[in-house]
Amino acid sequence: MKKVGVAILGLGVVGGGTYKILKDHREMYQKSQKIDLTVEAVLERNKERALALGVPEEKIAANIQEIISNPDVDIVVEVMGGVEPAKTYVLDCLQAGKSVVTSNKELFCKYNHELEVAAKKNHCGLFYEASCVGGVPVIRALLDNLQGNKILSMMGIINGTTNYILTKMAAEGSDYKEVLKEAQKLGYAEANPSADVEGYDATYKLSILSSLAFHTKIPYTKIYREGITDISVADIEYGKKFGYVLKLLAIGKNSDNGIEVRVHPSFIKNTHPLASVNDSYNAVYITGDCVEDVMLYGRGAGALPTGSAIVGDIIYCATHSNYQYSTFKNTEDAAPGTKFVENFESAYYIRMNATDKPGVLAKVSSVFAKCKISVAQMSQEREPVGEDGTVPLIFITHVTREHNVKKAVQMISESQEVAKIAAVIRVVS
Repeated sequence: MKKVGVAILGLGVVGGGTYKILKDHREMYQKSQKIDLTVEAVLERNKERALALGVPEEKIAANIQEIISNPDVDIVVEVMGGVEPAKTYVLDCLQAGKSVVTSNKELFCKYNHELEVAAKKNHCGLFYEASCVGGVPVIRALLDNLQGNKILSMMGIINGTTNYILTKMAAEGSDYKEVLKEAQKLGYAEANPSADVEGYDATYKLSILSSLAFHTKIPYTKIYREGITDISVADIEYGKKFGYVLKLLAIGKNSDNGIEVRVHPSFIKNTHPLASVNDSYNAVYITGDCVEDVMLYGRGAGALPTGSAIVGDIIYCATHSNYQYSTFKNTEDAAPGTKFVENFESAYYIRMNATDKPGVLAKVSSVFAKCKISVAQMSQEREPVGEDGTVPLIFITHVTREHNVKKAVQMISESQEVAKIAAVIRVVS
């Protein structure tokens, strides 16, 4: 039976879950996979944490060099998070001829071009299923199962923290700050939640997934990003009246016009499969030219779900000697000539506070006409009335261009009849 030694860098939530799976399922893997997976070393500053998980003291490494020089370690699992020292450790391991499995989406998104060079040079495997969408096997699907397709688009809920927050806001009518505090108490959100709520986490993941799907490098700097910090309960409730659910969506499209990649809050029809993805669950909705529509759904985070993805990569690495690398030229920047669509098309939800008097609607409609925006639905709310005597005007547009909407918002904001453009949210049509 083939024996494979594993080292784990970091025994936090995900690292601890990975250790538990490897320990508890060792006999099962011996029977089903014909391999003996053993944890030969861990690197964890908190020695007590490692001991509490059942790690033998002699397996706790004092530094990365102990792991690099350990001949019994074949695969290194990096679950430290952040860029440094994780990047240095991973490169050192690859250069020492050890394959690497990582869950670090920021590291992989920003530096996978460097990591892959080291992996190829030293004939190592580099695996990263757990970097995107937790336990949902979307990367393996893109690398293997869907390779017979030209992927036309992907749309996903790929951040569990923001999905939990938006779900609670919609279900309970609580405001953003209140739900954020609750999410932090439950461990869904960090003390500094900006990576999640400002959309950075989803942007890193979309960079990785869209590069795989479209077979060309999509740097995260090319992705339009907008978070959920300005979302109000009022807009969620108004959206419900039009039959919409609000989600933070990561969207990628590949067409003759170019590649379109964006992360932002979006209204989606309550009948769409993604609309029912709630709490910390994640899902990715993929459209291929042959397979048509496929949705992958499951836990987007957590010790065991993410650990499941890591262990899946460990087993794949241990049972495959012919490693896969990028299907595109993997450089820091996009390939020369890659066209990115910035003035993308979408429908829009626009809420404004306007004075309640004749002629206001006509002026707003005139601006829309000048900006080539056609209105699909409109609602003039009588309640609540603002302290300044304004009432909400809500429009759902037909599909139009992003720049058209920005121009219209600027023109309307300069009008004396409109006190404020309260919200502009894209609508997935």
